[in-house]
Amino acid sequence: MRVVILAPPGVQSLDVVGPAEVFWEAARRLGDPSAYEVQIMGTTAGAVCGTGSLRFLSDRTIYDPDEPIDTLLVGGDPSFDEVDPAVPAWLARRAPTVRRYGSVCTGVFFLAAAGLLDGRRVTTHWECADKLRNDFPNLVVDDNQIFIRDGSLCTTAGVTAGMDLALALVEEDFGRELALIVARYMVMFLKRPGGQSQFSAHLAAQMSTRSQIQEAQEYVLENLAADLSVDVLAQRAGMSTRNFARVFRRDVKLTPAGFVDAARIDAARRMLADTKLPLQRIARACGFGNLNTMRRVFIRNLGVAPLDYRKSFRSAYADGGSAEPAARRQSEIASPKPRRGTKDLLMSEGTVR
Repeated sequence: MRVVILAPPGVQSLDVVGPAEVFWEAARRLGDPSAYEVQIMGTTAGAVCGTGSLRFLSDRTIYDPDEPIDTLLVGGDPSFDEVDPAVPAWLARRAPTVRRYGSVCTGVFFLAAAGLLDGRRVTTHWECADKLRNDFPNLVVDDNQIFIRDGSLCTTAGVTAGMDLALALVEEDFGRELALIVARYMVMFLKRPGGQSQFSAHLAAQMSTRSQIQEAQEYVLENLAADLSVDVLAQRAGMSTRNFARVFRRDVKLTPAGFVDAARIDAARRMLADTKLPLQRIARACGFGNLNTMRRVFIRNLGVAPLDYRKSFRSAYADGGSAEPAARRQSEIASPKPRRGTKDLLMSEGTVR
């Protein structure tokens, strides 16, 4: 079956390469190259410039005569340059003729511009979800999903999620056994646990600019294991409990309790990934009290249990990949420096796409 990946100029390279590799490996395992015939569709003839200074030679362009397409995927352009109107026009014409179609990451913007998504439930990279909602208010955007299947439409989260989708399509076409073989070979989850909220280090962006509220937030980040009730935080801010809760929610877009939960989760995530500390000790250090409480909070907010999170995101250093950095981190945890607490972990935490 023919799989066409539309690669606009500036395409995120992994949006193209990731799914293509999954389909190619599935065909190789089947011993049938025609099982998946992957073609790169360009908007112009010649090389397509992608991210990472990579270039792709397109097999065809949107101006060539039509050929049958089984699966059509659209790669994203992270720069959000002006959309060539020829692209949504081509998509609007071709999408109804294929068995299934979809997008990887910000490729969803091209499908939306083609008028193919009105009223549909879709996802995209968590960082771009608000822009998608604002630009196309008729969509139902769920930015916590790795990918979403809505009938013949498939949309995915950021970059590597295109591989998750491709693997799901292989399972749909040829069964779970082949998909599992491909996943094992490519060192992937057959079904990745949890959603995008595992990957966004959003807490730093939720710091208030109001000094009284920010002081309370900083107290939370430095004292996760302490009593962080609304009354205590209001007292730290020098405000009445009622006024503090109202102003906090208005400025931070979270309740004080919601911010405390988010702070404890982010700190626990970092310790799960970067240390070998027992889960119970992490739960106490981050203010959950016990492992059962931490587990319930993780599943409710991230869709994944702490142990599964550790298995998925554990740093190579935490497993002794580099003895000196690992020893230094363990020393810092055992004897923290003044004012070096969970706040620093949150502010320095990077995002994973």
